[in-house]
Amino acid sequence: MMSLKSEVIFNAYREGTFPMAQGKDDPNIVWVSPEYRGVIPLTSFHISNSLQNFIFKQKYQIKINTNFSKVIKYCADRDETWISEKISECYIDLHKQGHWHSVEVWDQQELVGGVYGLAIKKAFFGESMFSKRSNTSKIALAYLVSRLKYGGFSLLDVQFLTNHLASLGAIEIKKSNYQELLKVALQGEADFLLQPLQVTPQEVCT
Repeated sequence: MMSLKSEVIFNAYREGTFPMAQGKDDPNIVWVSPEYRGVIPLTSFHISNSLQNFIFKQKYQIKINTNFSKVIKYCADRDETWISEKISECYIDLHKQGHWHSVEVWDQQELVGGVYGLAIKKAFFGESMFSKRSNTSKIALAYLVSRLKYGGFSLLDVQFLTNHLASLGAIEIKKSNYQELLKVALQGEADFLLQPLQVTPQEVCT
């Protein structure tokens, strides 16, 4: 069993591997490198008409990195989760160092949706997302994609393909193809924080 030191984490992601646990209280870490990988091509992200309407209503406030610990807590708060306490603590610590980021959907003082992940070079490794209101995880993902495109990223890794992600444009590719995309992404530079904090619905939906 490998420890979750920062250098171990970064080296693993650079090689296309990520940590998982069997449950919230599981002290053990399994390092996963799937034969098929879920990715969202940034130019193919699909915003449905209904989602676009939600975004244009501007009912919610979108914030970046204001409460990362609560985002990861809500992502782990489900019957079956791979996000253990050990993983959460490690990621929160790395967030404080500026490596992990969250896109958050707020309704006044209540956090109602979000997504978090790791940025390395031009690759963003999307780890998990949650939704406490209809469409709020999709809204968070839409703002994330907008931020990645603006900041010069070339790869959005979502680990596994789900029906939910497929409806938003995610696809599944072979491990060898993923490794090629990852290699290219790790050779360039991108900036997650380049996009202004205030983004218009028009910018997100184009």
